[in-house]
Amino acid sequence: MIRLGYQIPFFNHPGATSENLFDNVAAQARAAEASGFDTVLVMDHFYQLPGLGQPEDYMLECYALLAGLATRTDTVDLAALVTGNTYRNPTLLAKTVTTLDVISKGRAVLGIGAGWFQTEHDALGFEFGTFTDRFEKLEEALQIIGPMLRGERPTFSGQHYSVVEAINEPPPVRPIPIMIGGSGEKKTLRMVAQYADESNLTCSPSEIAHKLEVLDGHCERLGRDRSEVSVTWLGTLGIAPTMAEAEQGRDEFFASRGLDWSSLDEDFQAALMDRIILGGPDEVAARVKDLLDLGLDGVTLNMPANGHDPEMVALAGETLSPLFAD
Repeated sequence: MIRLGYQIPFFNHPGATSENLFDNVAAQARAAEASGFDTVLVMDHFYQLPGLGQPEDYMLECYALLAGLATRTDTVDLAALVTGNTYRNPTLLAKTVTTLDVISKGRAVLGIGAGWFQTEHDALGFEFGTFTDRFEKLEEALQIIGPMLRGERPTFSGQHYSVVEAINEPPPVRPIPIMIGGSGEKKTLRMVAQYADESNLTCSPSEIAHKLEVLDGHCERLGRDRSEVSVTWLGTLGIAPTMAEAEQGRDEFFASRGLDWSSLDEDFQAALMDRIILGGPDEVAARVKDLLDLGLDGVTLNMPANGHDPEMVALAGETLSPLFAD
């Protein structure tokens, strides 16, 4: 179960080249592991996302990257947040995440979602389809991948996928948890209740309590014990030794994307800050504790402004891991 996750969404750190990029990412993962994060996660995209950068910015393929990180770490779980179901046949994905589990000696988590970034689908030739198509595909995929990860040999014939006694050998070292990302109330959270072990919410903090109630309702209708499903929230962290340094880091990050923070409309600033946790260790710890008090089991945080500095990753882990001490 993810309690404190560190997501790496950004690879254009200062001085990054193809030659040194992986070493920096691995250093972040090791710093996260040593400071108390229990899971390291990367995005499953091929182009950088709007708001973080440009399509031509660096982006590494997630499962090759996770396999590399498995060789540089010892204890952290490893996952995509989240795998775009549209990019891989479900049997290939089952084999891929099982291989990651074997390489990491039992540390793989399957994070999965319906897929949403149309730009890279259109540019790279992946079928995008309609909103309904993508969620139909996700549900069919879960009915194939889940049994394969459990050592079964599913036969399935759907509108989008068909398999016949699909074999997955060798088996995972441990049962691989399935995490579904997203906050949609009718489809996503219902599939969490039906197929998943974990949910990762991508919503405003003000919506968390309601999303948990919706998930409770789906579990009740499906006869699922709600305690079997853990829930985390995805946010952005801007931590520094002091609040002033954290604010400076935020301002510099936005400036690098052509935005002058001080000149932005107050409502726009508030919208941007809604999912950003900003401050020194005391402010950050208090904010995360408030989130946990809403009923979350954990949080997953990314640090695009200064995560390239392993010391800042370590500061985040050292600040937040005591909140999860048993």
